[in-house]
Amino acid sequence: MATTNDLKNGMVLNLDGQLWQVIWFQHHKPGKGGAVVRSKLKNVESGKTVDKTFNADVKVEVANVDKRTMQYLYNDGTSYVFMDTGTYDQVEISPDTVGDAANYLLENQEAIVASNDGRVLYLELPASVELEVTYTEPGLQGDRSTGGTKPATVETGATVAVPLFITNGEKIKVDTRDGSYLGRVSS
Repeated sequence: MATTNDLKNGMVLNLDGQLWQVIWFQHHKPGKGGAVVRSKLKNVESGKTVDKTFNADVKVEVANVDKRTMQYLYNDGTSYVFMDTGTYDQVEISPDTVGDAANYLLENQEAIVASNDGRVLYLELPASVELEVTYTEPGLQGDRSTGGTKPATVETGATVAVPLFITNGEKIKVDTRDGSYLGRVSS
């Protein structure tokens, strides 16, 4: 148990049997009346975001979220298999839980797997990953000065908008939060 005065970004709360992650919070003291804590909470399972206001010093239940670094091994067709790098235990995670992270997941890559009471909640990938471009149309001569972009398919099968000068076989850095191109990776 904690109080609303103890809230921190990233903390997971158990409200009415549902898990909510604190994205943002602010203590607010109006001219009259008691202090309140405004917050933006994200439902861990559905991804839905809500604004919620708590009275200050109200007790809230903090969910025990276990975050472990695990290595992605393979996709067996029905689930993604990860291995705990400390105990070598293997965990199967459903495609629904992996979500968009599958676009940036390479075999043997490490990710943080967050779980609560043995149930996997979500994956945290590194902020950026390096992926090889497997196919992109060639840029036309003269296109380079326009600063335009073109679609490129990377080794995970995801499509990323890249500058016109990127060619097949190049490694690029991609932001895992929004799928944006961050730059070339020098070999």
